[in-house]
Amino acid sequence: MKTAVIHARIEPQIKRQAEGVLHNLGISPTEAIRIFYRQIMLRHGLPFAVAVPNECTAATLEKSRRGEHVQAFESLDAMFESWKR
Repeated sequence: MKTAVIHARIEPQIKRQAEGVLHNLGISPTEAIRIFYRQIMLRHGLPFAVAVPNECTAATLEKSRRGEHVQAFESLDAMFESWKR
């Protein structure tokens, strides 16, 4: 019997975007929370790595957010090919 209730506050934009993804997957927000909790239980921890990025990674992510040093490729093969140069 499902009787426990979870209340959480989240930014509206994050909620809308996440629920859009869940909708595309055919999963309700409630089912996503059930899956998340079950995975926590089964893994005895979060089902993904949680880490604070090091200084280099944080700087690179910030540059990407600003659109600096970002490259676009026509395909995955083109990206891999660029690494050979």
